[in-house]
Amino acid sequence: MRIAIIGAGLAGLSAAYDLGRNGHQVTVFEGSPMVGGLAAGFKAPHWDWSLEKYYHHWFTSDAAMLGLIKELGWSDEVLFPRPFTVLFHEGQFYPADSIGTALKFFLKHYPITDVVRFGLVGAYLRLTPWWRPLEKVTAAAWLRRWAGPRIYDAVWKPMLVGKFGEQNVDIVNMAWFWARIKSRTTKLGTFVGGFQRFMDKFADVIRSQGTEIRLSATVTGVHKNTDGTLRIETVSESSDFDAVISTSSPALTARLAPGLPPAYTEKLQALRSMGAVVMVISLDRKLTPYYWHNVPKEAGFPFLALVEHTNFIPAEHYGGDTLIYCGDYLETDHEHFRMTKEQLLDRFLEAFPRFNPAFDRSWVKDSWLWKTTYAQPIPPVNHSRNVPDLRTPLHGLYFASMSQVYPWDRGTNYAVGIGRRVAKMVNEDFAGQ
Repeated sequence: MRIAIIGAGLAGLSAAYDLGRNGHQVTVFEGSPMVGGLAAGFKAPHWDWSLEKYYHHWFTSDAAMLGLIKELGWSDEVLFPRPFTVLFHEGQFYPADSIGTALKFFLKHYPITDVVRFGLVGAYLRLTPWWRPLEKVTAAAWLRRWAGPRIYDAVWKPMLVGKFGEQNVDIVNMAWFWARIKSRTTKLGTFVGGFQRFMDKFADVIRSQGTEIRLSATVTGVHKNTDGTLRIETVSESSDFDAVISTSSPALTARLAPGLPPAYTEKLQALRSMGAVVMVISLDRKLTPYYWHNVPKEAGFPFLALVEHTNFIPAEHYGGDTLIYCGDYLETDHEHFRMTKEQLLDRFLEAFPRFNPAFDRSWVKDSWLWKTTYAQPIPPVNHSRNVPDLRTPLHGLYFASMSQVYPWDRGTNYAVGIGRRVAKMVNEDFAGQ
């Protein structure tokens, strides 16, 4: 059977891997010149490893991702260092990414009753499997009630504001928050050589199965033929397929497939998400001793997080450069989407002395800027009823995106999971054909 897949991120590649192994004739269309999607990387000439454009890592609980790697026989190339995270409070950074450091921080700054409530809330969210009741209430309301207003205002509200903006703080449901606490670990993983090396190796395996991966091939339309097949159109050609899997954003899928019924199209268009603006800055020396710095917008920082990647993966793999991410989730009409790299660099560097008072502009060696309009789905109350089916009403067309991994948060682990799930669905639907 002829199957087209739109997108060579991990969802698309995982689907291609399983469908190719089942003997189907698979073609993957990718608009960019490389595979990887949002997990793709880049590489300066003097680096041995690539660096992800948008910071990525794996958790030890990422069963789908690590299971695929084990299946491929590459588990020995997965690294799990233990980097350190700090949070900003009243002008200082405090380690708070383990039970011990969190207790030390909270006992120093909050009444014992707040510390007990914080611990009970964390334990409950880690232990309970029941997320559906939690999607009926906002994260803000639930956390204010059970964690208490002081802990909510100091810890959880800044995180929600950073991820979704002030305008969405009272919209995001508690099931999304539960999923983050439930699935995340303090150990963070990566692949030897960087995520791009994994993506390229995975693509080579897929090609060896007979699948064709067409890079720089932007799909412009998906249309139903009179014989029931689907026509994929790109800027330079068109091809017919028995089935098509779109792993692009909901809005783009709605535009590509005008033949979808209005009810399904409206469901796609109703899904909201945040974009992301990420700058990578290389320095000639270390900025801080920590990996991840959670910073509150209300304290005047121009980004959500400062991530010193080379406190996670040694600078020796990057020609001795210290690599800093300055990242933020933003509405797509935010001014950062319109600003140039130079303008954003000036704005971001103004905050660096707050991380290290000795910082000087002369430390900067280079910078890179990445922007995407589709980075973080926004899940409102009772969001499960909003999630579109993987099997669209247009026969043969499937849709699998990070907007459908709910209640789980977006990430490579869930991209693998949904990619393999939609591949299984296609195999079942077209069995014997």
